[in-house]
Amino acid sequence: MIRQITIAVLLAGLIVLMPQPDIMDAEAATKMPSFELEDVVTGAPIASTSFEGKSLLVTFWATWCPPCIQEIPNLIKLQNEYSANGFSVVAISVDQEKGVVQKMVNRKEINYPVMMADKAVTRDFGGVYGIPTSFLVSKKGTVVKRYSGFVPHSVLVKDLQQIIN
Repeated sequence: MIRQITIAVLLAGLIVLMPQPDIMDAEAATKMPSFELEDVVTGAPIASTSFEGKSLLVTFWATWCPPCIQEIPNLIKLQNEYSANGFSVVAISVDQEKGVVQKMVNRKEINYPVMMADKAVTRDFGGVYGIPTSFLVSKKGTVVKRYSGFVPHSVLVKDLQQIIN
């Protein structure tokens, strides 16, 4: 009997710990935080104001994160499909080494802006504690959804199509 209870408790714990995309509607529309971060390719600063009037998917990621790497082809595809409609993926790396991120950008042929995070930007986005964590932002600069974990391409497309027009 004790063994059955122990197994049940362990299974319940595993289910809770399994990575699942957490897709939340923003309860109260909040403005995307301002930032100015270094572009990993050019080294130039990129300000959040340069994205005004665009719909965005701001994603926090790292080169050592398997689900983050798994998302890259989907993000490239989104950028290709929707950039003409005033959309951009904006990737913010939480890696410590810019050179490692540069190599990944080149190897994966990433076609969207990739910047290096600082403590302020992770805090200002409400505390980014796990990766990947992404935020869907409307053309008005309002965060409309937050995603924790890997998000399927079909979900991103469905949500993006609701705000892109």
